[in-house]
Amino acid sequence: MRDPKILLPFEDMPRQWYNLAADLPEPPPPPLGPDGQPVGPDALAAVFPMNLVEQEMTTDRWVDIPDGVLELLARWRPTPLRRAYALEQYLGTPAKIFYKDESVSPPGSHKPNTAVAQAWYNKQFGIKRLTTETGAGQWGSALAYAGQLLGIQVDVWMVRVSFEQKPFRKTMMETWGARCVASPSIETQAGRTILEQDPDTPGSLGIAISEAIEAAVSDASGTTRYSLGSVLNHVMLHQTIIGLEAKKQLKLAGIDRPDVVIGCAGGGSNFAGLAFPFVADKIQGAQIEIIPVEPEACPTMTRAPYAYDHGDTARMTPLLPMHSLGHAFIPPSIHAGGLRYHGIAPLVSAGVQQGLLSPRAQQQLECYEAAVLFARTEGLIPAPETSHAIAAAIAEARRAKEEGRETVILFNYSGHGLMDLAGYQAYFAGQLENYPLPAEALERSLAVLEGLPRPPLESRIWHVERER
Repeated sequence: MRDPKILLPFEDMPRQWYNLAADLPEPPPPPLGPDGQPVGPDALAAVFPMNLVEQEMTTDRWVDIPDGVLELLARWRPTPLRRAYALEQYLGTPAKIFYKDESVSPPGSHKPNTAVAQAWYNKQFGIKRLTTETGAGQWGSALAYAGQLLGIQVDVWMVRVSFEQKPFRKTMMETWGARCVASPSIETQAGRTILEQDPDTPGSLGIAISEAIEAAVSDASGTTRYSLGSVLNHVMLHQTIIGLEAKKQLKLAGIDRPDVVIGCAGGGSNFAGLAFPFVADKIQGAQIEIIPVEPEACPTMTRAPYAYDHGDTARMTPLLPMHSLGHAFIPPSIHAGGLRYHGIAPLVSAGVQQGLLSPRAQQQLECYEAAVLFARTEGLIPAPETSHAIAAAIAEARRAKEEGRETVILFNYSGHGLMDLAGYQAYFAGQLENYPLPAEALERSLAVLEGLPRPPLESRIWHVERER
């Protein structure tokens, strides 16, 4: 009998986070302020507590995880690494497929890895209220859970189309004591402005971020801060516990390292969490293909330029160096709400620019097809976001079969889809369709980047020289 679970003892749970910024061959360009100059810590102090600002800007390779955070993470970590024996058998592939199961957290996704850390650091700083945005609702649920654990009020602005598609996510947030508002809303100037322009807008993560930041910085008491579930360096940092655990678990399974590492990518946090510890190996010469997977409806890495852009629609954030579809981008209403962001994390973007990552885009229908196959073989029902990673893993396993090559594939099972069954219902009813982003829509969206600074592209040189 084969045990598909590779479990890591609690005492082997990582005690430090890994920071890719310390090892990139070319350091990523800094965020810029409205004057075009690099921003310092003080510019972020009204939005984030200074202890998280320090993490955002650190270049230390390793950052200690405080005991208070470890105690919270231990409620569900270490998470299992699973071998997909049933899927392998169905595909008839010589590939070995492993997945890190982040669905076992209380909210059902990878998001609490940073939610509890951010809430803990805010608590240490004396913060009493956190504002945030959420797309599909996984991040909002995670921060609501963390806020309840630490006694912090949480207000969530949820992208309107997801607010309507996924009502039980709102219920989850309310169960943990959070308040959830459809975005755009009439509660903020940013929301009111958008609604005046387009009362029927489905909303976007960029708009919801603007509303959450406005609500935080306008609190005269000084006890409110904003919390972000992806994109920024400190979020990527907190998520690396996923890949650090996976490394230890693969060794327990007798595998030195994987050949392919895959994660879905919207803002970049679950992908970075699994992949960055393996990117460090690739920088040192390991032969690993590392694939971030995005929707063809929101092709940030595969079709958008590497540019300086705002992280939100109302341009309240600094300019970030990232692949971006433009801060005013309104994505199609695909069910993978967590992958509808207009940009991708600066550290992920830097990895793409430096040839360390191989981004890929998937269509909605092929992702649901892969999700259903996974559910009918492995038994777990994936989130629509996670299905993008599964589709890419299946493609790699089939390629291994065609080439008669043994391959070790590792992907991040970033969350379950038990709150996303309306999407499956629509798929089975034949009501879903693919949404490849039209070229003219992309061109219109990118117009907002005109006149903004452009980050240097010298980072491509490293990859070219290595290939030679």
